[in-house]
Amino acid sequence: MEEIVMSARTVDEAIELALKELDADRDEAEVEILSRGKTGFLGIGSEVARVRVTRISQGRNEAGVPTTATGETTPAGVAIATVTRLLDAVGVNVTKTLRSASDPETGGPIIDLEGEDSGLLIGRRGQTLQALQFLVNLIVRKQFDGVRVVLDVENYRQRRESSLRDMAAKVAERVTQTQRGITLEPMPPADRRIIHTSLSDHPSVSTESTGEGDNRKVMVMPKRD
Repeated sequence: MEEIVMSARTVDEAIELALKELDADRDEAEVEILSRGKTGFLGIGSEVARVRVTRISQGRNEAGVPTTATGETTPAGVAIATVTRLLDAVGVNVTKTLRSASDPETGGPIIDLEGEDSGLLIGRRGQTLQALQFLVNLIVRKQFDGVRVVLDVENYRQRRESSLRDMAAKVAERVTQTQRGITLEPMPPADRRIIHTSLSDHPSVSTESTGEGDNRKVMVMPKRD
């Protein structure tokens, strides 16, 4: 398995140079971003972007489906191969970049999806992205128990988390002022968890989840002495 670490001004430029060096297409390689770099001020304090690019030998199984013979020996390799097969099956064209092979916070690979069809993968409140991530984890855990794969589309998760934290702060302020609880709209578990953690140390409000299934909601209530 060929591997190369490449540095350049930007991540995209470093990836392109590494792929040329390996004589590989984007779908034939795993890309791990080691550093996104930074521009600095007037060139002072600037850092180059660094990536590790690993070429994956591709073949086909008995059904004619492309497989990654060497890449599928790791959770990240299985995850990328699984995402590729699922998206190819529905005709969605995106670029897959391995942000981290094993993120210590999430407990597994983080894969970024970008491209002209990326908007199709988010869905209402991220439900399509959650469903795709669930399928990928279901398949990956058959080989690697306990691994959690995280998929992100155009930094959607970071934007969504920032939006939810802002909303939680505003709701908490409203509850503190009125001393009346507020029940938020139904949310998936990941979004509810962000609300709970955002307000866990708030001095004036507390939170709890109510409802069942897809109708689970977060209630923000004034703390009682």
